Amino acid sequence: MAGPFDSLVDQARADFDARPSQPLREAWQDLDLVAVRADLVARLLAAGIDDAVIEARFLLQHTLAPMPLEAALAGRELVAWRQISDLADLAWQRLQRIPLSQVLGSQPFWTLDLKVTADVLTPRADTEALVEAVLARCSDAPLHMLDLGTGSGAILAALLSERAAWTGLGIDLSPAALAVARQNLDACALTARAQLAQGRWGEGLRDHSFDLIVSNPPYIVREVLAGLEPEVRDHEPAMALDGGEDGLDAYRVIIADLPRLLRPGARFALEIGFDQAGAVLGLAEAAGLTALECLQDLSGHDRVVFGQAVLPNG
Repeated sequence: MAGPFDSLVDQARADFDARPSQPLREAWQDLDLVAVRADLVARLLAAGIDDAVIEARFLLQHTLAPMPLEAALAGRELVAWRQISDLADLAWQRLQRIPLSQVLGSQPFWTLDLKVTADVLTPRADTEALVEAVLARCSDAPLHMLDLGTGSGAILAALLSERAAWTGLGIDLSPAALAVARQNLDACALTARAQLAQGRWGEGLRDHSFDLIVSNPPYIVREVLAGLEPEVRDHEPAMALDGGEDGLDAYRVIIADLPRLLRPGARFALEIGFDQAGAVLGLAEAAGLTALECLQDLSGHDRVVFGQAVLPNG
């Protein structure tokens, strides 16, 4: 006669068998890890994921940690079926074109490893060009910075991690994004020097001024959104992508507010799309900002507009 424990086991087995990744688990049941990896790479390629070999390695490393992948590949007896099952769950999500960062729950950025969810953009290597530009032009002297549209808190955390005397405020319209940023700042031991607040750009900052303002605002032209890769189009927040009809809506608001928010001579850095340098520089010049320059990322694309507020003597 089956008892309560047997019922729990039966229910757990039924739940396990009903998981979406069941086809992968069935396909991999009699394979060793080498064959599983080869099959995973083939499936990722068939799903349209070009970096299939690299992504398969990330998925395997994440599942097998702390065991080194090479050790696991060399000895089938070291790998438990539970780990293969976990790999199948993760791989199934990735095959649905959910971003790898969301599948794994984190993304490396600068020297940090940041939490990522569907509520924030995945921090991208291109944005590190903004971090590099700021660090190259700002000393380690104390300053107070503002990050508009902070999202995951990536820029704010990266800069504060490099400058121990700096403090910062991150603003975002999304409470869910702010929750992620808060977790990242806490994980990076930066909460003592960083604050977060909900708001639309700088609208709520009536009595504040800053030594540095940074932002990676939404800058994708609206009609382009539908043609983006599924990872971005379907799984990242549209409000962090949609720059309006010409991609410049956020820049118009932010740049118009910079003279009010920046202290005299204070600096700003804005990430831009590869073809937006002329338009954004024009907006900054029209707002009376000075020392304007456009900096490129590692791919040679225009990526950052940098400048400063006018000094008191003009």
